[in-house]
Amino acid sequence: MELLKQRIEKDGNVRMPNIVKVDSFLNHQIDVDLLDEIGAEFYRRFKDKGITKIVTIEASGIAIACSAARYFKVPVVFAKKHENKTMDDDVYQVTIHSFTKGKDYEAKISKRYLDSSDTVLIIDDFLANGEAAKGLTAMVEMSGAEIAGIGIVIEKGFQNGGKTLREMGICVESLAVIENIKEDKVVFKK
Repeated sequence: MELLKQRIEKDGNVRMPNIVKVDSFLNHQIDVDLLDEIGAEFYRRFKDKGITKIVTIEASGIAIACSAARYFKVPVVFAKKHENKTMDDDVYQVTIHSFTKGKDYEAKISKRYLDSSDTVLIIDDFLANGEAAKGLTAMVEMSGAEIAGIGIVIEKGFQNGGKTLREMGICVESLAVIENIKEDKVVFKK
């Protein structure tokens, strides 16, 4: 998606060797026009897959998933990473390691919102080592739902997450794939 790549080049910020911050337009402050284009692109790529639910993880994936859901006209279900008193006890639960935070989270989805009648599109903002995507995949599999694919806004192609998920037989569609980072500049896969 050329518009997204241009925005990453213009406003993305490389931190440390493997962190690309896009918080000025995607996951802290959100450019809603760009978000709408991202949702439309996920719809274009997965519209024939019979999607009944979109699954993501809090917090950065929620806005992206909601944008796509408008096109699919389906609900968004998000895995919660933080404990709260209103969460059901009957949940699908996995432990997910966060690359950017450097810690583990217990991610949960209520069994009321996901079951074997669903065909799921998993959506997230970044794919690096694939821990969040693998965790979401595991919860969808626990529910008996079918995984139609995984939509990623930005994939770090120099890390193993995408390769691992594709080797698992999952259709992964990334809108921008970073091949590497050289001298604080993002180089996209062609």
